[in-house]
Amino acid sequence: MTRSDTGARVGVAADLADLLTRARSGSIRAAGKLLTLIEGQRRDEVLAAVSPAPIRVVGVTGPPGAGKSTTIAALVAAYRERGARVAVLAVDPSSPYSGGALLGDRIRMARHIDDPDVLIRSLATRGHLGGLTAAVPAALRLLASLGFDLAMVETVGVGQSEIEIAALADPTVVILNPGAGDAVQAAKAGLLEVADLLVVNKADREGAEATVRDLRAESDVPILTLVAARGERIAELVEAIEAHHRADTPERRTARARSQILSLAYSRLRAHSDLDRLAAAVAAGERDPYGAAAELLNPGGRG
Repeated sequence: MTRSDTGARVGVAADLADLLTRARSGSIRAAGKLLTLIEGQRRDEVLAAVSPAPIRVVGVTGPPGAGKSTTIAALVAAYRERGARVAVLAVDPSSPYSGGALLGDRIRMARHIDDPDVLIRSLATRGHLGGLTAAVPAALRLLASLGFDLAMVETVGVGQSEIEIAALADPTVVILNPGAGDAVQAAKAGLLEVADLLVVNKADREGAEATVRDLRAESDVPILTLVAARGERIAELVEAIEAHHRADTPERRTARARSQILSLAYSRLRAHSDLDRLAAAVAAGERDPYGAAAELLNPGGRG
């Protein structure tokens, strides 16, 4: 290693140490820069510099227009009244051109933008399956080490792959609109299977009672109604979230961790340098898929 290489590595380490020091002192800007490093090439370096710490994770998903961001903004206000430091990770569709986040969730949560104990960040999925960016688990570990008590993770919308949020959150909150067949669509998408709490937002609109009835026929989890834009019944939602967390068990935490590991492992396998070569060999009849899968999992051996 040359002297210039050594100097560069020392400079990079010093830069990371400075960011961590400032972030631990409450700098939201420094915390944001660290999250940028986690989304890029320095994820492992950042993770090596922080120690594991507990953090509550509340997942929020549902169809576009259901009021997820409005509900989250109201929840942030409620938890801030309790003295909690809160982070919001809004996982957005990736731009096909820049890879950046497209949605304007931070604009909808602008009421908290000047609060030094609230961090709001959009993360792009960048092609990761399952509705969550692969950087989210690393981001949560960083936020925990920076002293945040609670993280809310908002996903991109409704789809069969969206259930990945259940591997991270306790609880997973599914927010739906009154009417418009949202209950049926959520059931078809598999969201009701992973919902710990169901919320019918905009409950002052026509069709809210019918939507609640439809949901009761499809699911046995708690169902709440609220009007997030006016802050109505947000306290009840907070209490339901807290009650679910109090009922958590080691077995459930282990199951979530197992799903999280498998999801991240699958993402790594999809990006494996040998995948295309093995797929071509299987397609040509030169390899069987079982042996190819074994080789992908064990590059040093042959299946």
